Formats: sequence, C-alpha cells, structure tokens
Amino acid sequence: MSLTDSRIRPALSLLVMSLFTQVALAQSGGASAGETRKHPLVIAPTIEGMLVCASATADTQHIATHIQAEAACVKRGEVASAAVNALLDTLEPDGPKGDVQVGYTLTLQLLGLYQKSGSGEWQIDADRVNASLQLIREIKRPVVIYLAADHFDTVGPLPKELAKDPSNLMWLRDGKPPQLGYFGYDILPYTLSTDPAIPVNKYRFEALEYLAKKLQTLPKDAQDRIVAVNLLGELHHMFPDFENGMGLKLDVQVTDYSPASVAGFRNWLKNKYQTTDELAKRTGLQYASFDAIPAPSKDIRKEPLQSFGEHYDAYADGILPIGGWLWDPKQVIKRLELHVDGKRAGTVSQQLNRLDVYRAVEEITSANTGYRIDYDYSGLKPGKHIAQVVAVSAEGKSLFGEREFVVVPRDQSRIGTRAPAGLKNLPSSERVLSGIRTYMDTPKPLQDVYYNPLARDWNAYRATQVYGFLQAFYDRALKAGLSADKLYSHQIVPNVNSSWNHQLFAADTTLNGNTPWKQGLNMYGGSTNSPWMQFFIAQRKIADYGVPEFNPQQWKRDGEHLAAMQSHLKAGARFISPYYFSIIPQRFKGASEHGVNRMELSADNPKDGSDKFYRAIIEFAKQ
Repeated sequence: MSLTDSRIRPALSLLVMSLFTQVALAQSGGASAGETRKHPLVIAPTIEGMLVCASATADTQHIATHIQAEAACVKRGEVASAAVNALLDTLEPDGPKGDVQVGYTLTLQLLGLYQKSGSGEWQIDADRVNASLQLIREIKRPVVIYLAADHFDTVGPLPKELAKDPSNLMWLRDGKPPQLGYFGYDILPYTLSTDPAIPVNKYRFEALEYLAKKLQTLPKDAQDRIVAVNLLGELHHMFPDFENGMGLKLDVQVTDYSPASVAGFRNWLKNKYQTTDELAKRTGLQYASFDAIPAPSKDIRKEPLQSFGEHYDAYADGILPIGGWLWDPKQVIKRLELHVDGKRAGTVSQQLNRLDVYRAVEEITSANTGYRIDYDYSGLKPGKHIAQVVAVSAEGKSLFGEREFVVVPRDQSRIGTRAPAGLKNLPSSERVLSGIRTYMDTPKPLQDVYYNPLARDWNAYRATQVYGFLQAFYDRALKAGLSADKLYSHQIVPNVNSSWNHQLFAADTTLNGNTPWKQGLNMYGGSTNSPWMQFFIAQRKIADYGVPEFNPQQWKRDGEHLAAMQSHLKAGARFISPYYFSIIPQRFKGASEHGVNRMELSADNPKDGSDKFYRAIIEFAKQ
C-alpha cells in the first residue's frame, strides 16, 4: 500500500522525514535560505470588532452591546478603519513592505448577512456588505477574505429559522441533528448535500455569488490587495460533544444518517460493487438489494444486529490506532517501530500535536509529543494478537509499549486462549533510556475489534460528501468570477492530533495538493511548527498554501512563535492568519474567561502565550 493511501498516515523516521521534506519543498516552491520569494508572506490576523465604530462606542446611553454597536455603525455607514489601521501600524509601522507584510483577515458570515424584508422574504443586508467593502477600500494593506458558511455561521435571524427544518442539517442515527455548542457559542450541523433546492444551500450559494460580484466592483487597487479568498470554513462531518468529543473513544456517533444521505450511500455502494453478488463476494455480506443495505450505526457489544453490516464503532473500519505520547528531550530515540505478532508492521509517526500533555505536565516544554500509527487489522485472523512499539536508539532496540488486542469473528463465536507470539527479551525503554517519559493511550488492553467492510465503505462515502460540498462551493465561486489563483480552503487537519479520531471528521481527501482549490490549513498548538506537518505538506505536494487560523498556544519557551512563523516563510506559505486580535471596546466585552478568549493577542495577556505571540509578530514583520 502506497504512502499516499488515505488510510495509512505518513510514518517515517524523523531523519527520513526531514530529508524528504527538504526535497519536496524545493520541488513545490518552498523558499530556501537566500532565495527570493515570489510573493511576500502576509500576516493577516483575524480581528474582532471591525464594524464597531467610534460613534457607537461613545453612545453609552443607547448602545449596550457590540452587536447593537455594529448594527448602528452599519446603518450610519461608519466602520472601524482607523482602529484597525492603528493596530496594524503597531505590528508593522510605515506600511506593508519586505518579505513579510502585515495585513488582516476580513470575515463575512454568509448566512449572517440576511435580514427579513417587509414582505417576509430573506434578503441580503446590502448595508452590511457595503460596510465590509468600505474596510477593504480604506485599509491600504493586504487582505484575506473569509467567506464563512460552515457550522459556526449561526449569528442572526436566518440561521435560527434554518435550524427548524431538519432538511438543512445532518442527522445522527436517532434521526435527530446533534445539539452542538462551542464555549457557549451555538453551532449548527449544516447539510453536506449539494442540492441547491435545500434552503440553507439556496442562501449560502446566493450569498457567495452576491459577494463575488460585489468584490469585483471594488477599485483595481483594492482588488489587487486581496491576497486570498477562503471558502466555507472548517468543513467536515459532525459528532456529539463538539467541544471535547473528538478523542479516540470506542463508542462514537457520526453524521449523516438523514434519508438523503443514506440513499446516497446506497447509490455509492451500487457504483462501487455494481451487484449485490459482487458485494457479497468482496465483503461476505449478503443483501437482497442495495436498498436493503443499512448505514452502519450499531455497536455489536450493546445492541442486537439484524445483520453484521450494521456494526459501527471507532475501529469497525478495520483500522486500530496505536499511540500515546513521548517526552524525549535528549532525542535519544531515533525512531519507533510497530511489530504485530512479532513481525514488523510499520514505522510510527512522531512529534504529533499533544497540547493536552503540554498543558498537564509542567516540565514538558514541547506540544509535539504525540506518536501514533493507524494499523490495518482487517487481514488478521480471529483471535488474540499483540501490538508492540519498539524504540530504536544508540543502545539498540527496547520495548516502548505493548498491548494485546482481540479480533472477534462476526458471529462472536469463541476464540482460542493461546497467547500471541510477540517479540521476546527486549528491555524496557524506560529502564534503559534515560530522561524519557511516555504513556500509551490507545488501544486499551485486550481491546476487542470487529471488522465490518461496510463501516469502511461508510467512512469512505462520508469523505466524498465533505469533498463534494467543497468542490461544489469552489465551482460556484469560480463561476461567479472569483480568481482561481486566490481561492483557498479553510480546513482542519485532524491527522496532526494523535489523540483524535480522524474518522469523525472524514475530511482527509480535501487535504491534498491536487485539489482544484489551494490548501488553507488551520494550525493550533504544536502543529504550527511540526516536523510531521511539514512532511504532510511536502509529501502531499501542497504548494502556495495558507494558514487561515494560526496560534501556537505555548508559553514555556521563548522563541517558539517566531520559529513557527519562520518555518512557514521558508516553506512558501502565502499567508498566516494569527487568531486573534480584538478591537472591541472593553465595555462591550464579557468578564468570563473561556478557551477562545484566552487566545486574544495583546502585550498584557500571558494566557496561552498570547503576549509572546504578539511580540513575535512585531519582530517577524521586520523582515
């Protein structure tokens, strides 16, 4: 199986990874030391409050919230250009120049643009759009425009109306959309169907086309300042407990089980297998017709199944993630190898993001401590097996960690009790290698796994839904007149987080260098300066990429933020969007702290290293 197979994550030794990355970056346009970049790298921070004008802030008698202030300013035709310019001039005095230039990101939430007319129809608020265009005209700096229409586009009266119609939303297996929130902010699981007749799509597509035409009316100098147009936002499938539920737990729920989605799955199966006889031959699952095939959704351990094809859990698609975290400050370990039943089965990826470990253990000063390999167990015979992670160092090989797991037959019949034959007589890594700390998170001891080929198909189909919607949105943006050279995605990269269940998102196929759109890859924590991420970008031949959301969220070592930004300058990134600044006046801000406002960048906010990041941007912009 090739390295480009989406089910096998990049997993090479750090030395090979580094050499591969250097070669691939050279081939894909990354700038080496001394080379001249084709374009400057634009630092385009997200800035909260750009529509809150000074006159509304001063009106303490009538205006109590920033939402009220924005509405008043839009009506008056006033924006916060002066405040934005003051902030950006602090970051880069004397205007944009050099290899690194400071600009800004302008976010337009498409569904939030609508208001109800007197006749009861939903219409785009032209004044609000004009206010955003005014910012582009008045701020003489590079701009990244973010056309947001994902699950976070929930502010305003139209999203509340759309939420009442289940056809607009993805469903869990119980026939209901997941009820979701993010640090007190309501989010909605909008459908991934591309059908333009569905109301949410009608409004999303209409707003995209409206804004594309409006952007083309800007003066040429303003249009030339547009560096990129980011499409949609983080597009992926949804799951319960969105704030905390992306981890590798066995019991999972995913979307989309709406009738249209399940019908689409059956059509997808028909296109793949052609006949139910062929499906039975390749999967061992018998069905009278494709219409009788279920979308997998039930855990065989807890619920009776009508057929084995109904089984679904975190490992039902035949992939068993094996991983944890490693703190190796002296870098004594050269690589980690996976051995299954005594035979070498692959190299384990290292230096993946584990911001949770960084936060929890004071002496760990890097967020890139994760390790993981996604092992395909689908070809193993039923019975007990043993997965052993072996550390290779100057001291030789040592046993880093091991887990027995059990492949259970479809009929749950009894299996033998014979112990699996693993590697013998290896010393413990923690005993022979000084200075390391490690823990294996997954799998749990004696994890039972049940491979369902239909679960693998279900996950593959779900990935086509994510790709298909992004493709449809891109095609409409192109048709509306937006330049292909400036169209970027705005995607999450689940694979860089070793403790996450990547299948919850089903976004991996959107993250390749051969997509028609350019890649916009969001990065938080250790992923902002990660050998694994650099390899991922190079190995997938991703060039001229952007980072629509960027925050290292680290505070223990000086220089982390500057080094992270330098790595993307070297790799050829077009823009980085630090998340986030706020120019909302203090009287409009809430007093409570949460996971988002900890990241507000300012000289006097030490939380999550926000003050360090602020100062690093100023230093970086001098180049």
